[in-house]
Amino acid sequence: MEEDVRLLEARKGDKVLDLCCGSGDLAFLLSQKVGPDGEVRALDFSSKQLQIASTRQDLYWKACYKNIKWIEGDALDLPFEDSYFDAVTVGYGLRNLVDKPKAMQEIFRVLKPGSRVSILDFNKSTSHFISSFQNWMIDNMVVPVASSYGLSKEYKYLKASIADFLTGKELEKLAKEVGFSNSLHYEIGGGLMGNLVATR
Repeated sequence: MEEDVRLLEARKGDKVLDLCCGSGDLAFLLSQKVGPDGEVRALDFSSKQLQIASTRQDLYWKACYKNIKWIEGDALDLPFEDSYFDAVTVGYGLRNLVDKPKAMQEIFRVLKPGSRVSILDFNKSTSHFISSFQNWMIDNMVVPVASSYGLSKEYKYLKASIADFLTGKELEKLAKEVGFSNSLHYEIGGGLMGNLVATR
């Protein structure tokens, strides 16, 4: 998650959006980056995830966390005006959206010209070795650990969702097709994860 924020280069006082924010990990990091004069909007479709995030905000209180606003909403129809944000992050969310081009169009729309989006997710590798190792990790580590917390159903879909996801090159192409001036996909974690950074 910190890699996602580092590549974004959010600055003090910026207005940033954490899309598909889940329980808020990236939003909390962004809050510290932009400081009390900045603004963090954290959007997710799941009210349960937003409730967890809000509880964590109270539990791990820092003064800067006052700049976070949790919003229940649709990533394909963002409730923000055009060119509003200085930066957008998506952590493990784009892969799960039914219309990825529409989501990218919405991200493009709400970003200010010259600003960036940083999208962190599992990497759909073109390497058979990395894909096999990734599947082994999911089967033998991720799902068993999730099962011990009663979350096996929530994680068993991972392999299929990664298989249906876009490769790094396809993500770069998608970003350019919706209007981003440049886009680069970085493989991280030995190729198990990927981070797309695109400039409006």
